[in-house]
Amino acid sequence: MTTATLYDRDFYAWTQTQAGLLRQAQFGKLDLTNLIEEIEDMGKNRQRELSGRLQVLLAHLLKWQFQPGHHSPSWETTIRNQRDELAELLVDNPSLRPQVAQYVTRAYPRSRRWAWSETGLDLKTFPITCPYTVQQILDEDFFPQ
Repeated sequence: MTTATLYDRDFYAWTQTQAGLLRQAQFGKLDLTNLIEEIEDMGKNRQRELSGRLQVLLAHLLKWQFQPGHHSPSWETTIRNQRDELAELLVDNPSLRPQVAQYVTRAYPRSRRWAWSETGLDLKTFPITCPYTVQQILDEDFFPQ
């Protein structure tokens, strides 16, 4: 069975085979086409994680700001957890840091709809563009008033 066929039949076995070939410096036997695709996907997964965590965080910041009478320990925990996870993601992947503002812009419309859906407030309650700076979003002490 070729490594390309193994890729389609048993992904885990394929990953182990590719790792073994790399360790043994048997580069000519690598399934380069699929290996390149998987490495690119690993990077995209980090970008998706950044976007997803920002989406959750922004939705909770909006709920915090626009429903002050409904603050709960659960909301605060979610905000703090997302910030902790984002901080760790950015330490492990520092090249993502310059992209945070871009991902805030991309995630915010979904966050706005999420906050609207969960609060029942008029969608117009929530600003069309993100009202928070990247520094505020990532600041563990920032909770909008």
